[in-house]
Amino acid sequence: MKPNYKRPFAQYIKKAHKPLQLAIEDAVELVCDSPEIGELKVGDLAEIWVYKFRFNRQEYLIAYRPPSKDLPLEFLVIDFYQVGSHENFYDELKHYLQQESSKGEPK
Repeated sequence: MKPNYKRPFAQYIKKAHKPLQLAIEDAVELVCDSPEIGELKVGDLAEIWVYKFRFNRQEYLIAYRPPSKDLPLEFLVIDFYQVGSHENFYDELKHYLQQESSKGEPK
């Protein structure tokens, strides 16, 4: 599957130092190979999956949405919404998703 980085995800990677960038890249590859590796969220974050990984004794979370199962193979793209430490992660993710849906952009 092909990754599609949303703005908050890309900005975090751009600002991160190189070893963390490589760790995030490895985590993205794991998620692309097996999208069910994360945990499916419910409520406000329905349809969003979160994968957790550790780097330098710090836990990081990656929020993503895999494609629906009924799409043809060439359209299998995973949207990566956000990456970061646990502090304010879910609040910022909810805020971003609300902004995205109010703009009328596809999820």
